[in-house]
Amino acid sequence: MTSFAHDFPFDPAYGRTLDELLRVEAPTAPGDFEAFWRARHREARAVVTAPELGPVEEERDGLRLHAVTFTSVGGVRLGGWVALPVDGPAEHGFVVGHGYGGRERPGPDVPLPLPRSAAILPCVRGMGGRGLVPGIPAEAAGHVLHGIDARDTYVIGDCVADLWCAASALQEVLPQLAGPARLGYLGESFGGGLGALALPWDDRFRAAQLTVPTFGNHPLRLTLPCAGSGESVRAHHRLHPAVTEVLRYFDAATAATRLELPTLVAAALFDPAVPPPGQFAVYNALPGPRELLVLRAGHFAYRGIVEETAGLVARRARFFGAHL
Repeated sequence: MTSFAHDFPFDPAYGRTLDELLRVEAPTAPGDFEAFWRARHREARAVVTAPELGPVEEERDGLRLHAVTFTSVGGVRLGGWVALPVDGPAEHGFVVGHGYGGRERPGPDVPLPLPRSAAILPCVRGMGGRGLVPGIPAEAAGHVLHGIDARDTYVIGDCVADLWCAASALQEVLPQLAGPARLGYLGESFGGGLGALALPWDDRFRAAQLTVPTFGNHPLRLTLPCAGSGESVRAHHRLHPAVTEVLRYFDAATAATRLELPTLVAAALFDPAVPPPGQFAVYNALPGPRELLVLRAGHFAYRGIVEETAGLVARRARFFGAHL
């Protein structure tokens, strides 16, 4: 169990040792869990994404970063960036999910894990940067509740579909990356949870990294105070307990029980925003080839974070080098 000096009114380690975290299980899936997600996936794959690349906005780390727009489910037009290698054609492709709050620029998601790689860095609907959509709150506390009273209207399902459509857009821009098992996925926090929900149903991905993933084990999360979007869900649940049935369909740990591609999970022992038991529930549920990198903390500045981040970057390069 890791502890740091902090001002939170709760323990961001939640009193659990690593051995205890490694025993957190995934909730049981609803009977039609797979049918629900496969139907959502079919809908997203039928979308004509019509990607449009803009001019180069930045060049660094061997990549040219272009603005991109593409269409997702419901006819929503979203934006983001496409990263293309400066020298030669792309041999690898990545879809890169972002944390809650969106992304104003590619930032630390570039450089990519492997040389000669391309990537799409979408802003999912409602999120700041290039994903703003009228009627969907941009701040995390409101976004995570949008449409939550029914599984077919919950914004998280549409955000997962945005990732599938982003993958389609990247493959349209780069036809050499089309077909099964041609892509990797990178997702942190919000993007990690979305990735766990998205990947089991899509055969275009060969390997994934999920860093401090959210949405793991909702029944447990509802009992744990935090400083992230989960606190907004907890407050809503106190007034509307029936939302538990909706959340069953959006549990990253439950989805991870169906995720068979090689997956690297970086999970934190101490995290005020995404409770570690939920993060480890995602890793523990994985039935396929898996690797775990234990972080001292997530969503928290601490001495040693630079070195730990460098270790994660090196680990993911080895991981994707072996699997992509």
